[in-house]
Amino acid sequence: MQTIFREKKISSILGILPETVGYFDDEVGNYSFPAKQTMRLKKVMGFEKHRLSKTGTTVFDFASYGLRYMFQKEWIDKREIGAILVVTLCPDYFVPHISTMLQGEFGLASDVLCLDIAQGCCGFLIGLMEAYLLLEHRKDKKIILVNGDVLSHKISKMDRNDFPLIGDAATITVIEQDAKAGDIYYEMHMDGSRGDALKIPAGAFRMPSTPETAKMIEQGDGNVRSLDHMHMDGSGVFSFVQTEVPPLLVHMLEETGESADSIDYFLFHQPNRFMLQKLAEKAKIPEEKLPMNLVETYGNPSGASIPLTAALNLREKLLADKYRCCFSAFGSGLAWGGMILDFGRLEYCEIIESNL
Repeated sequence: MQTIFREKKISSILGILPETVGYFDDEVGNYSFPAKQTMRLKKVMGFEKHRLSKTGTTVFDFASYGLRYMFQKEWIDKREIGAILVVTLCPDYFVPHISTMLQGEFGLASDVLCLDIAQGCCGFLIGLMEAYLLLEHRKDKKIILVNGDVLSHKISKMDRNDFPLIGDAATITVIEQDAKAGDIYYEMHMDGSRGDALKIPAGAFRMPSTPETAKMIEQGDGNVRSLDHMHMDGSGVFSFVQTEVPPLLVHMLEETGESADSIDYFLFHQPNRFMLQKLAEKAKIPEEKLPMNLVETYGNPSGASIPLTAALNLREKLLADKYRCCFSAFGSGLAWGGMILDFGRLEYCEIIESNL
């Protein structure tokens, strides 16, 4: 998919974090590998600490905590909301959906459209696309986009490939119409034939969770997990990112007449520092324009990574001015895409810590 959106802007971003911090040094003993070998990953991959939600905490909990904060701070009036979009891999229930639960929790009008979308790493880009499309029909309203996951509950703590990088979090982004906004170039690609590279085998209708799927199994590579746990084929995903994303970035820059020099910031999904460094090298992106510190600070929060990276690294700048930015995300699906837009002069941009 390749298109251009017009007269749309991101006006506010709120990040919501759990209060519990997991430290890589403290988790080394969880793994069957020699501690010295495991510690080498700390510098290479950018593992330092990550945020972990409490048992029983859900995406709804993070989203309602954040929305309540926004209403209390008068960031937005309930009457301004035209839709609630929730993009997550971690639904509270099969039904009802998180978006309708939020609509009911805060007593929003019945004409507020509620929509949940199942998407992971590219969730922010997919959510923005849907928000932009909805604004064509709700020009006088604002769209609330929630991106969030609590994937730490679906990853084995004895899996060194996956557990150190994951982080729980949510973001709430406000999108609205703006007649003065510049064009937004958007591109998205998907390849389901490689979807097994990032997968939770059990838990849905194809393979319901049972005592058998919950059994912890040594995988032959030193990692221990069950069929109920998520697993990422690290080498497969790395190869996918290095193969597909640089040509995408080149094409996007050519289509918009931009260059690595004319883009102020590259705000990307954050799998780990090593992957981003290699991507920057291959795509010839100056590392100083590509923040890559999210995993070491909060962990990889799936679809919330781009807005959380922006708030973590550029808060004061985004409140004060506008910048030419390139967003890009890549991962589960498999999916990869990006957009080039003017981003900034936000009304609000903040990260808060919850007790969740």
